[in-house]
Amino acid sequence: MTDNTIRVVIPLTIRKKNGRPKILPPADIQSAGARAQDPHVLRAIARAWNWRRKLERGEVSTLHNIAMAERVTDQYVGRMMWLAYLSPNVLERLVIHRQPPALALNDLMAVPDLPWTQQMERVFGSDSESSATH
Repeated sequence: MTDNTIRVVIPLTIRKKNGRPKILPPADIQSAGARAQDPHVLRAIARAWNWRRKLERGEVSTLHNIAMAERVTDQYVGRMMWLAYLSPNVLERLVIHRQPPALALNDLMAVPDLPWTQQMERVFGSDSESSATH
């Protein structure tokens, strides 16, 4: 190595998120991008609401019809449809404020089974009340 060489070392962690590797910065650094909403979550919510509207309008009559049109399995449509039944407060924080959930997409699909009063804490963690005043 010569005297005019600069070596920069940045400690990074590689973790899998939704089955894909994601590079995480050191814990003491909080970038603006780290708080950005996962596009997979937004896309999943949009699909679920689109399917729900199709069912309500009578454009399709069953989840099987949706699955055939989308070329996915009935089970996939059934799991994803749960996202259309999240509480309005949770949906507002996810879609409008773009606050990322504290859990993975697969875990998010189980949240609508909870009462609306419990969903906020489950989706965003225990600090959801303090950050609700966006």
